[in-house]
Amino acid sequence: MLTYDDFLKIMHIGIELTTENDKNKLLAGILQKGMEITNCDAATLYLYKENALHFKIMKTLSMGVSRGEDGEEITDMPPVPFKEDNVCAYTAIHREIVNIGDVYHSETFDFSGPKRYDALTGYRTQSMLVVPLENTEGDLLGVLQMMNAMDTQGKVIPFDEEYEMVIRALGSLTAVALTNIQYLNEMKLQLHSFVEAMATAIDQRTPYNGSHTRKVAEYALLLADKINEKAKNGEIDQVFDEDRKEKLGLAALLHDIGKMIIPLSVMNRATRLDRDKKAVEDRFALLEAYVRIDMLEGRLMKEEGESRLQEIRDALAFIDRIDAAGFLTKEDIDRVQAIAAMKYVTTEGKEIPFLTPKERTCLSVQKGTLTDEMRKIMESHVEMTSRILDKVYFNSNYMNVPKWAGQHHEFLNGTGYPAHLTADDLDLETRILTVTDIYDALTSTDRPYKKPMPREKALDILRSMAEEGKVELRLVEWLGEALADKGTP
Repeated sequence: MLTYDDFLKIMHIGIELTTENDKNKLLAGILQKGMEITNCDAATLYLYKENALHFKIMKTLSMGVSRGEDGEEITDMPPVPFKEDNVCAYTAIHREIVNIGDVYHSETFDFSGPKRYDALTGYRTQSMLVVPLENTEGDLLGVLQMMNAMDTQGKVIPFDEEYEMVIRALGSLTAVALTNIQYLNEMKLQLHSFVEAMATAIDQRTPYNGSHTRKVAEYALLLADKINEKAKNGEIDQVFDEDRKEKLGLAALLHDIGKMIIPLSVMNRATRLDRDKKAVEDRFALLEAYVRIDMLEGRLMKEEGESRLQEIRDALAFIDRIDAAGFLTKEDIDRVQAIAAMKYVTTEGKEIPFLTPKERTCLSVQKGTLTDEMRKIMESHVEMTSRILDKVYFNSNYMNVPKWAGQHHEFLNGTGYPAHLTADDLDLETRILTVTDIYDALTSTDRPYKKPMPREKALDILRSMAEEGKVELRLVEWLGEALADKGTP
């Protein structure tokens, strides 16, 4: 007879089941709660797939048997085929509850399987309650099989008929919860597939950035694992469980999505002149031609003409040298200005400058390949990342992902961009992305305008940035430890 306490227990179980988001815990929960309600000794949970019932969880209290509760697969038990002589299959096919007082005195179904199990283990299967699990749309999810109900003295008795609807209701709650988990997983899959598609598009857009997005994600998760290790030792009071790691990984994959709108002329700028180099070379060839014509037609003496030709060749050789140089000295930049001031006047009075104003500006970039104007365009990718992600719906669980992605160029001392945030504004996830983004930029092997740095040199640069108050020193050191543990050169 169901008591008031039984009803309270059932209500609490319903609440627990509908709030559980881990499938394995949910399935283990229904089996455990079903056993508690009916006070039975054993239970088996089957899941339906590929037109058969597959063993998911098996539990027998009196024999200390517990299999599948932690999600491990039960591979040594063959699936139950859909044949009506098997009680579980019958329940699944007809969606009916089956309540049997003693399987050894029942001729309705084939109980050779339980009897063989009893013979092997010394167990005695007696009473059985078998309940189908189906969702609100009538889809079969599985079967719950309860065995050997007991009275208060521990004697095996038949399952009370009152429990049939209770267990079925419990099964329905579980089926609904399973369906919700499935929908949740599908939503996650949809989000992850979108992020993967965006990451692929970003990295494929330019050959000079082909693996950056995924390398930043790899380093960020590697650092998160190292933080977990430090947390166990009491060095930090934050940990990255799977949910937090998932969100960090998504933010890493999305951090450069704003580069989708950056012109390739900026994104792919391999040298200071890049595609403009051909125009400079053609102009210098034209200058040489004019000098030679003037020499042939007697407007220039040979000695002066040869001097002019050498001047043109020296200027072009200098331009060739500095075009892809990593760093220019003040003397280099002064010479660029001097060359830019040079021009050749043709017989028609046409002035041909050695360099255009744009070329002079490009060749005067001291470090890297981008002018100030180009750099502003490049830096705008961060704001565009935020603007693009603002158009994407992120539920409450993922609401911080776009924020972290859009802040990866901020520094702790407020000298970053675009919002000049400070340490108080920056979450640990943002700080991780900043460190790992810089590290990959320094060590990347696919940048044509610079050679990759070895690990320790890159870490030393990050340590210097930490001394300046830009990034967090302990994250730099922990990243170094994590890379060393992995054997990264």
